[in-house]
Amino acid sequence: MRLLRPLRDVPIALLWGGLATSAVGDQLYAVALSWIAVAVFGTAAGYLTALQAATILLLALGSGHWADRRPHRSVMIAADLGRAAVLLVVVTAWLAVGHPPAWGLVLAVLVLAAGQALFRPALQASLPVLVADRTLLPATNGLLDSTDRIARLLGPSLVALLAGFLPVAHFLTLDAATFVASAAAIALIGRLRPLPHAAPDLGETIGAAIVRGFRAMRQHALLGYVLGSTCVINGAWYVAMFLGVPLAIEHLGVRGPGGSGLSAYGLVISAYGCTNLLGTLVVGNLRLPMRPGLRMFSGNMTVGVGILLLGATMALPMPAAARLPGLMAASGLAAIGGPMSDITIATLRQTLLASADMAAAMRAYMVMNNFGLLVGMLLAPGLFRGAGISGTVALCGAAILFTGMTGMLRHGDVRVAPA
Repeated sequence: MRLLRPLRDVPIALLWGGLATSAVGDQLYAVALSWIAVAVFGTAAGYLTALQAATILLLALGSGHWADRRPHRSVMIAADLGRAAVLLVVVTAWLAVGHPPAWGLVLAVLVLAAGQALFRPALQASLPVLVADRTLLPATNGLLDSTDRIARLLGPSLVALLAGFLPVAHFLTLDAATFVASAAAIALIGRLRPLPHAAPDLGETIGAAIVRGFRAMRQHALLGYVLGSTCVINGAWYVAMFLGVPLAIEHLGVRGPGGSGLSAYGLVISAYGCTNLLGTLVVGNLRLPMRPGLRMFSGNMTVGVGILLLGATMALPMPAAARLPGLMAASGLAAIGGPMSDITIATLRQTLLASADMAAAMRAYMVMNNFGLLVGMLLAPGLFRGAGISGTVALCGAAILFTGMTGMLRHGDVRVAPA
């Protein structure tokens, strides 16, 4: 398979292994934290995720002036080790008092968000110089993208298996261990293949550093539309999957094989991860098409249809035994579209933009992503009260579907040189 060819290169294989390990840990953390927050705060749990989004947004805006002047490998290692250390502090405090301290949850959300804001742009900027054969960039993006897809498959399944006997606090311990493993892999890559660092103009102001990524993205029609539309797609997706689904499972009394609502929620997210990974295996084997918008916006529309069906499954009367399979099937359909857009967007950034602008462009993308997440989570409590759980999830699906259809009509025929 073309997707697996980059693994012949030891540095890429190390990078993939480290990212896959930390991604599984992140899923353990995300599913467990989402469940705890919903149980404690109900529909207001979205405010914790809103805090995470605001942190990423602000740091993505403000950190470029500092981060772009440092080797990307050092930034990634520092981000991993910092997140591991803070998670272990939170676990220690949790075990000492017997319950998750409010300050600990806030601290974990803040530091993990900060680490993500630093790590992801550095990673994206490193790939074009780490990959020796540029024709393998789409396959490498697909391969690294598969780490998140595998995590969505394995992580929630592990939650469903471990929830019965592992204290919830130690889901955070496992996540900390995976960050240490990721840092070790990246450190070893530096010994095998030193990465050149294309620093921006040393005289660049903080304001210019913030604007540079947005300007670079908007110079290209497809990337400019992606920059604007990702806030709608990401915000709607998070409201539906990380608030709507657990709320519906709890409200409707959906049960999984393990008997608890958390087990059922883990299975729904795992179904998403299964077809997500399948989509990555397919798209990662394909070259960047001459009209990448066709693939990208078809993916958006597929996600929208799947989430619409999630809302319908929550609303329609059906036997209790059919509710969980229905949610899993709709979640699995939505997941197919993710790799179609995500892998295409990453490859476009790495082939159309200058090396010195790639990290800044990734930060601009993260800013818009998390702006949508922040707005979605702030609006979610009112939406759930006004439209109900199933109605809100259906509205999220419709918003994603409309965004994809608009992109297809406006930019579906834009041509780029194939990578």
